[in-house]
Parts: sequence; C-alpha cells; structure tokens
Amino acid sequence: MVDSTITTIDIWSSKIRTIIWSFKWEDQDKFVVLWVWVANSTAIRKGNILDMEEFKNNLDKSLEEAEKMAWEQVSHVYVSFNSSSFEVISSRGVIAISWEEITQDDVDRVLDMARGWVDFPNREILKVIPESFSVDIEDGVKNPVGMSARKLEVVANIFSVNTNVLNNIKRAVSDVWIEVLDVYPNLISSAEWVLDRRQKELWVVCVDIGASTTWVTIYEEGVLKYSAVIPLGWDNVTNDIALGLRTSTLVAEKLKIEHAMVNTDEKEAPERDLDLSKLNIGETWKVSLLYLSQIATARYEEIFYFVREELKKIGKDWMLPEGAVFVGWWIKTKQFLDSAKQNLKLPCFVGTPIIDDELSDTFINDPVCAAVIGTMMMWNKYNIDMPSFSVNIWSLFTSIMKVLKKLLP
Repeated sequence: MVDSTITTIDIWSSKIRTIIWSFKWEDQDKFVVLWVWVANSTAIRKGNILDMEEFKNNLDKSLEEAEKMAWEQVSHVYVSFNSSSFEVISSRGVIAISWEEITQDDVDRVLDMARGWVDFPNREILKVIPESFSVDIEDGVKNPVGMSARKLEVVANIFSVNTNVLNNIKRAVSDVWIEVLDVYPNLISSAEWVLDRRQKELWVVCVDIGASTTWVTIYEEGVLKYSAVIPLGWDNVTNDIALGLRTSTLVAEKLKIEHAMVNTDEKEAPERDLDLSKLNIGETWKVSLLYLSQIATARYEEIFYFVREELKKIGKDWMLPEGAVFVGWWIKTKQFLDSAKQNLKLPCFVGTPIIDDELSDTFINDPVCAAVIGTMMMWNKYNIDMPSFSVNIWSLFTSIMKVLKKLLP
C-alpha cells in the first residue's frame, strides 16, 4: 500500500508549529517526519484570537513553508491548541447490557450517557476520556470489551472549550483552505508524548508551561485521573521583567532567555551587573543579574504554587511516586528543576520523548514539540480514519483556490 501523510498543527500564543508526517497504512506505528515549520503567532492570546486576518496570515505561512519543503499538498490537519477557556470535569454514566457480552457499542453508549448528564451552555465538548469502568461489582476495569456483565458504569473526564473560541480557530483554518479533521487540547496531547507506560501506571503529573497558560495532567494506573488549566505562563515572566527593569518586552524576553536564573538560594545568585550595551539591543545601562533572577524566580514560584494547589485538590500534594515531568520551552531556564523540586517537594524531570527511530534523528525530539507530536500519537491511538475518497480531489481543489487567492486583489 502506498505511503500516506497526515499534518498536525500546534497553535500557541507565540508560535505555530506544523509537522507533515508520512506513514504506511499497514504499519501506522512507523512515522517519518517529512518537514517541520515554526512560524510566529502574533494574533492570539490564551487561545483567543485577537486579530483574525493576522492570525490567518501566520497560519498560512506556517503551512505554506512546510508544504514547500515536504513537497506535499496539505488538505487536512489535526489541530492542538491551548486556551484559558478549557474546562475539565468528571462525570459518571451507567447502562444495562442488552447481551451478556460487552461490545464497543456498549462502551460508546455509556460514554454518551456520561456526557449527557452534564449541561454545557455556550461550550463544546472536545473529548470524553474514560478514567475507569465498573463491570457489575468489579471496579477499576480499563477495557471492558468482551467481558460478561449486566451493568456497565464509567467515570469519564470531559474536556470542553468555549464554543466561540473553538469556532474561531476552525474558521481561521478553513479560510486558508484546510479542513480540520479533529481538535485536541494540549494538556492531553503533550502528556501522550513524554509519559511512558510505567509513569502512567504510577502517579505522575505532566506540567506543560506555555506562553500564557500552564497545563497540569495527572495519571495513575495507566489512565487520566485529573486535568486543570492555570492561567499563567512564561509571558507573565517577560511582563514582570519589563515592568521591573522599566524596559520593553522585547528586551525583557532576551534577558529572560539568556541571562535569567530561577534561584532557590540567594547565596547562589549572581551578584554582578550585566552591561546591556554589549548585547546590541538598543540599551546602554546596566542591570543587576541578582535582581533579574529574583523577578523571574518570583513568578515561577507562583506557578509552582498553583500546581501544588491542583495536587492538593486530589490529595496528592508531594505524594506522586513518579514525580513531575515538565515540558515547554522555558523549562530550560537555568536552575529551573532545582526550584521545581524545592517548591513541589517532588522528584522533577524535563520531559523526554518516547524514543522512536523515526523521530530520534530530527530536531523535534525536544520538549517544546510535545503537543504537536502528541497530537499525531493521539490520532494513531484512537485510529481516526482519514477521508478515503477526497484526498486527491481536495488537494487539487485546495491548490487551485490558494493560487486564485494570491492572484485576487
């Protein structure tokens, strides 16, 4: 059977990452990365589009460059994004089994029952992920298909998002002549990439620090137990530095990336001054590295505090055997893990990928790409079918429309 391709897009408040993958239908576990492209995202904040035209231009640029380098025409995509409007709630559903053996149809019915008990005004359900099943009197069942029973019950995590936020994302993608096949919240797609089976079997939390939000996802016994969104991210660190040093956010961003430290002990903090005139950033004064690090440390400690508050809600504060796994760009800040360990009272690690031969030779083997790779893995896990009849026709139609769009005034 011929090779096929899928495209995954991860939409952040600061970047849009597009990856085009190639695979064979008879062996969908083997993927080859054709190309990766990262474009600036300058018109979205906390998942909310602020300027539709600018956002579409950013999205179109990311797709166009990836298409050029991969020699593939993108017509369908799987999207992951973060938003402060995400909500996760737990719900129960119970049904009677018509026949003695539980089928996949029964599982689908009980999940529909779980979502049917919840009222979501002005919200759309993205995913319903089972936490555990109960078969008659047996609790903690992971996969009940094929079992004999008279009653099936489920505890499920329901992920929802503001309807307008989701519609705006879909409309923007559609306006650049791309069809959205499915949408995933980042807080589950990121964890799918960096957590292995052993970690999921034991208590573990995945913390993804984004530009404007931080996502917390907790697993036990191989299933999702709890998820939450914290409306703080690395942009807050940048803004704090800009205010504290009375400088622009562009200068603050550079200082944060290259010189800030997350210190747990002021004795270890650098006491020297940094001469900004040597950095070619349009500033000529000096800044105290100790003061710079104190500003960054204060905001990161606030993020750690809210992560602990989420753990307390389920009684797992400092009680996770596999500790905390961090993904995202700013976990590379100096002494970040030391500060995380001290504040969370847990073993802390940078999220490393589940190594695959097809991925290890590419630069996407990095925690910052967790969500976009996790989206591909989620697609593969749930075996979502791609349109079988429209790929070539749609690609041709898309190409024509893109050319016409550029020719029109």
